Amino acid sequence: MTTILIVDDEPGVRDLLQDALSNAGYVVRCAANGADGLDQLRRGSADLCVVDINMPTMNGFEFLEKLRAHDTKTPVLMLTARDSSADVEHGLRVGADDYVRKPFSLEELLLRVAAILRRTGLEESDEQAYTCGPLTMNVDRHEVTVDGDAVDLSATEFRLLEVLLERQDRVVTREQLLREVWNIDFDSETSVLDTYISYVRRKIHRDDFAPITTIRGVGFKLVDQAAQK
Repeated sequence: MTTILIVDDEPGVRDLLQDALSNAGYVVRCAANGADGLDQLRRGSADLCVVDINMPTMNGFEFLEKLRAHDTKTPVLMLTARDSSADVEHGLRVGADDYVRKPFSLEELLLRVAAILRRTGLEESDEQAYTCGPLTMNVDRHEVTVDGDAVDLSATEFRLLEVLLERQDRVVTREQLLREVWNIDFDSETSVLDTYISYVRRKIHRDDFAPITTIRGVGFKLVDQAAQK
């Protein structure tokens, strides 16, 4: 699991970042100041540090300089309320990998985090992939193949297939699929699920490979029939 250390003196910012990064699948540790952050890194490494510049006692630049004196590899993403290009240049000179200016959107921050980890080879090694017979899905690359041939799926079709693959060989109820793919968590007579199941079947089923089975009155199940023979 990829570990991220947040170093920020504002509790609200730390909590916000911890929730967002944890929900994105990262292991998150927090430090309330630069000295605590350095101490945590001495006791256990991190794959990425997210560090605020404007902290009392030891600001983000000082934290970065002390870190780089003995660690040139751990990537650092700086958070700054400053808008000066000189500050950005100074941070990059002393070893920052990227900047996010406050106020920032969580989506932007997560994209920057993923980009840094890809550059350092960590995100690549954590790629999420599924296989069912000749069917393969790489979630991070948004790729699906059957017998090595690429399958073009819409975002909704891809998510539907992903949920079925996550629970391969198990029944997934209609209610689960409606909630996880369309965010419908109430009683609904919609036929959208059946419509999209037919779309996905048309794209991935072959004469000798039909993994999506209907469990009448309950939901659907994805199975590799060849493996069960």
